[in-house]
Amino acid sequence: MRRIRVCCCLAVVMALIPAPAGFTQTPANTQGGPVPPAIVAAKSIFVSNAGSDSGLFPAPFSGDPDRPYKQFYAALKATGDYTLVSDPSQADLVLELRLTAPYGPTSPNKQNGAADPLPMFRLVVYDAKTHYVLWTVTRSIDVAYLQKTHDRNFDEALSNLLNQFLQVAGKLPVPAH
Repeated sequence: MRRIRVCCCLAVVMALIPAPAGFTQTPANTQGGPVPPAIVAAKSIFVSNAGSDSGLFPAPFSGDPDRPYKQFYAALKATGDYTLVSDPSQADLVLELRLTAPYGPTSPNKQNGAADPLPMFRLVVYDAKTHYVLWTVTRSIDVAYLQKTHDRNFDEALSNLLNQFLQVAGKLPVPAH
């Protein structure tokens, strides 16, 4: 048992030590597929609220199940890169935002063996005219033990999700707060 604890502690310490820059950067994918032109050319966007899985509000995250939608919408609007429309038929792209909690590793403290949720944001980009999925972006929310840290990790993951979408679209990422 002591050996397992030592190995776990060592694994945590190794995860917290930053790796040299040469190991953490991945080379640019020059042979990858192109970004669909509809994403790059889009001027108007409809943001769809696909909801949040149950059990995430008011704990571990504060607020209500519409918090991801409200924050994402406000942040996307603040970029000034797009006209946000209230009807999907007026949009070039439809962005469907959902907060999911797929089951992850089982917590050793649980008696019934149920898994702990590992929340993540999923942003699906649709062509508004054809209704085809053009791109999907996901961002996991880091684990935390304090409410304040849960909320900070939530905000950071949502901001990273928006920045990843903007990068795909050829826009400049939003600066961090």
